[in-house]
Amino acid sequence: DLTCVTPLCIRGLCAGSGGTGWQQGLIAREICAIPWAWELCVLAVALFTAIPGVVSIGEGASCKNPNLEMADEVTKAAIAAVEGHNGGDSIFGKIIRREISADIIHEDDVSLAFKDINPQAPVHILVIPKKKITQLSKSERDDAPILGHLMTVAAKIGREHPELQEGFRLVINDGKNGAQSVYHLHIHILGGRQLKWPPG
Repeated sequence: DLTCVTPLCIRGLCAGSGGTGWQQGLIAREICAIPWAWELCVLAVALFTAIPGVVSIGEGASCKNPNLEMADEVTKAAIAAVEGHNGGDSIFGKIIRREISADIIHEDDVSLAFKDINPQAPVHILVIPKKKITQLSKSERDDAPILGHLMTVAAKIGREHPELQEGFRLVINDGKNGAQSVYHLHIHILGGRQLKWPPG
């Protein structure tokens, strides 16, 4: 059913990330369950990325429709849900081990806080536990001191950051429907402007 495959491919092409189109194709294959759907989507990705001026991929992407951007976040969450349930390593684990660089603003024996590389507000900081807890809903009774510590760190950052003096928001995404894109528990600290309600 082309009505299923095509929007997923185009959404991936327009989302501003070169890898997203391939990820969308993977999802299209699962949703449509048509043997040739995958090949068609790959062909579309190759065709559109090969023709100059048809679709802009990566930096300076031409598609800025917020509905597409939100849909892409949902897609990332769907992909992450599969990877997370497989128990694999995450980008946050690599940051903790210093295999990937990050703009770290706080570190102690239990937690790490750093700036989000894709900020959704003027101030967007992530607070994570060094122990891998995949989701808030998967935490256990023994994790209570860690969870409390993360909140304490978030409060400390909120008190001390000059752009958060008028208030901020804490967000924890949990699972696919919660748009969790990395399966390592993290608290988003968002602020630096007037935030809207409801959040989405």
